[in-house]
Amino acid sequence: MSVESVFPQLEALLPHVQKPIQYVGGELNSTVKPWDETDVRWALMYPDAYEVGLPNQGVMILYEVLNEREGVLAERTYSVWPDLEKLMREHDVPQFTVDAHRPVGAFDVFGVSFSTELGYTNLLTALDLSGIPLEAKDRTEDHPIVMAGGHAAFNPEPIADYIDVAVIGDGEQAVLEVTEIIRAWKAEGRPGGRDEVLLRLAKTGGVYVPRFYDVEYLPDGRISRVVPNRSGVPWRVSKHTVMDLDEWPYPKQPLVPLAETVHERMSVEIFRGCTRGCRFCQAGMITRPVRERSITGIGDMVDKGLKNTGFEEVGLLSLSSADHSEIGDVAKGLADRYEEDKVGLSLPSTRVDAFNIDLANELTRNGRRSGLTFAPEGGSERIRKVINKMVSEDDLIRTVATAYGNGWRQVKLYFMCGLPTETDEDVLQIGDMAVNVIAKGREVAQSNDIRCTVSIGGFVPKPHTPFQWAPQLSAEETDARLGKLRDKIRGDKKYGRSIGFRYHDGKPGIVEGLLSRGDRRIGAVIREVYERGGRFDGWREYFSYDLWMSSAAEALGGTGVDVDWYTTRERSYEEVLPWDHLDSGLDKDWLWEDWQDALDETEVPDCRWDPCFDCGVCPQMDTEIQMGPTGKKLLPLTVVK
Repeated sequence: MSVESVFPQLEALLPHVQKPIQYVGGELNSTVKPWDETDVRWALMYPDAYEVGLPNQGVMILYEVLNEREGVLAERTYSVWPDLEKLMREHDVPQFTVDAHRPVGAFDVFGVSFSTELGYTNLLTALDLSGIPLEAKDRTEDHPIVMAGGHAAFNPEPIADYIDVAVIGDGEQAVLEVTEIIRAWKAEGRPGGRDEVLLRLAKTGGVYVPRFYDVEYLPDGRISRVVPNRSGVPWRVSKHTVMDLDEWPYPKQPLVPLAETVHERMSVEIFRGCTRGCRFCQAGMITRPVRERSITGIGDMVDKGLKNTGFEEVGLLSLSSADHSEIGDVAKGLADRYEEDKVGLSLPSTRVDAFNIDLANELTRNGRRSGLTFAPEGGSERIRKVINKMVSEDDLIRTVATAYGNGWRQVKLYFMCGLPTETDEDVLQIGDMAVNVIAKGREVAQSNDIRCTVSIGGFVPKPHTPFQWAPQLSAEETDARLGKLRDKIRGDKKYGRSIGFRYHDGKPGIVEGLLSRGDRRIGAVIREVYERGGRFDGWREYFSYDLWMSSAAEALGGTGVDVDWYTTRERSYEEVLPWDHLDSGLDKDWLWEDWQDALDETEVPDCRWDPCFDCGVCPQMDTEIQMGPTGKKLLPLTVVK
């Protein structure tokens, strides 16, 4: 039976909201399939505004992978701003997809990709607007299966009450496996109802179904154990890893937004995973091993993507793009190929020790020369050893000297505050580093027209990293430490005016820390915040620290645990962590040893270039590092006449 579009009702509301264009759909390369010609239907959501969600590579890839499959339909939905939410509630308009404006509650699967935990209240908003019961236990077989994915899904326990399943790791193959299980269950007449299809998913070993696991607690609030409550359900659920990225060249037809978004470019993921071993970096740890896309695979994706979109800039994405074994040839080959078309290339922030001027010149040859971004992360040599960021200040000064000497006039440096064992002095040395950068820039450029922007974020310990046991710095201590650094920079009469200083206060980091290392008891906090109006917690203008703290006090009252227990408390090796039953491939003993190395200020090299350090991923996940060089070159495109 067909599902009707809600656009006629929605259209009447759009003149009364800001940026109505974000809700109308019809983007170039979007897909609308006939409802009746498909048997498994997905609604995919990035739980943030359209301008942030549309460029998200994860959702864009899954959207295309699913729509390529015969008999499968996938549409997209994003969080609606509070002005439209209010009107939708008043006029009974449900959460809708932007592709065909079908109600999300009519789909088989509602898949939500979380790159950050601050999207959890937006999930509850979307569920409620969709008419889907907030708690999984209240849903019937007529409601969509609510699935969580993305990096935050590596600890889905805080939202365990609100999701039916979580998939950790790469999604391309996982969503197709889930699709076939649901297709078979539906074809059989939905035997056993919702419980049966969830059990089939759980028995694969690669889909986590929270309702099939019981959490037991110790008297002091710590977890005693997490145990399956159904026969055939695995004790641990494993992550998915896609090998050979060339076999998955997605997106082939990237979406082109109608409204302004945070990234106005076509992006290609040039490799997945990172083994640099930065101890704070969850993304680097959970995406191991390194898997490079070949230089020819990259070239094919760029060629097709540009033809299908008309974009004039290509982003070469990964966690550390300059580490691709053929990045020089990739950049030169693409710059040569698109020189006449003036297609620009861009990398995310570049590692200091991976930067060279030839690469930088190739990246800017066809585009504008903007500022360079480097991420030393820590201000002192000591703290960089703690976090395993093996970059010296001399390396940084040499690198920026090369940049300033070759015509760049602006450099951005990214740091974190609140790292384990950090002192005031470690943070104040950020100011010294910035001064030295400006001084060297003025020297080599023979000009005072030199800028250095210092950007600082608060450190949040994350699951599946060596710092998962570390205490988090309180918001008050973070603010005090950053205040001292701000005063030091502003007080420098000679260099202070050339140094930009941007930082986030410590309060959002505490909420993120509560959610990132929380257990199922935090679900009540999220619901309390949602019911009291919490929305868009990743946006400064909507985030309310006081709302989160008062809601936590209310929801955690009588449990014996509080916000500090989850955030500023150090964990011991013996403690069962909320995510221990979710297998990222990393050996817990190896993570603990690396945590001890951090406390001893011992650095560990990259296993791409050094012997294996037994982190556990390759043997446990039956994977291996895949990298070049391939010896191939990116040939110019030939015009067929």
